Amino acid sequence: MVDRLANSEANTRRISIVENCFGAAGQPLTIPGRVLIGEGVLTKLCRKKPKARQFFLFNDILVYGNIVIQKKKYNKQHIIPLENVTIDSIQDEGDLRNGWLIKTPTKSFAVYAATATEKSEWMNHINKCVSDLLSKSGKTPSNEHAAVWVPDSEAAVCMRCQKAKFTPVNRRHHCRKCGFVVCGPCSEKRFLLPSQSSKPVRICDFCYDLLSTGEMTACQSTRSDSYSQSPKSSLNDVSDDDDDEDSSD
Repeated sequence: MVDRLANSEANTRRISIVENCFGAAGQPLTIPGRVLIGEGVLTKLCRKKPKARQFFLFNDILVYGNIVIQKKKYNKQHIIPLENVTIDSIQDEGDLRNGWLIKTPTKSFAVYAATATEKSEWMNHINKCVSDLLSKSGKTPSNEHAAVWVPDSEAAVCMRCQKAKFTPVNRRHHCRKCGFVVCGPCSEKRFLLPSQSSKPVRICDFCYDLLSTGEMTACQSTRSDSYSQSPKSSLNDVSDDDDDEDSSD
């Protein structure tokens, strides 16, 4: 089906519409063999609160952006190569339901669909696209992924020292290795994580010690349960996030 659609006028027209919706600030999306599989609004769990984002699934990439005018204008385009993607389902809890993790070496985050059926369709299509890509390239699935950040609302105190309380002055930071919410004194060090940045990034003291001794996988957080909890708005926070969607992600 995908091969038949690749060179069709309808597919070319659909991709052109997506390009136009992102405008000049977006990257060109039309390349030979690329097919738009589907699109829809998903709720992305951002740093402060869940936010609606428009997602487009192609046979080789996943694209998403902020909704300015539904079906007409989007900004802050993000493009994720599917061959680096793995996904994991999240259990329902609280107000956030029908969710799953999208994990890549550079960035990982949770998204939620409106219904269980929609979630199943998204996950099935993503897995099929990833499987087809890996089959054609002969590559193996990625076993490295960035930590999913713990939302600000889940940490009233530093998750490492368990002492420092967060206030408008003593603000939250995120460790780029484990994703924990930590205070400034517990995350003063920087470490080069090539898959995430060409420059050293903020990490907590715990992860720094493990990384420095070569125990790199020991500090990786697997807190998928935390992302099914309903986050509450946070009072502090000038963002320390690299998401660039807006200042609060």
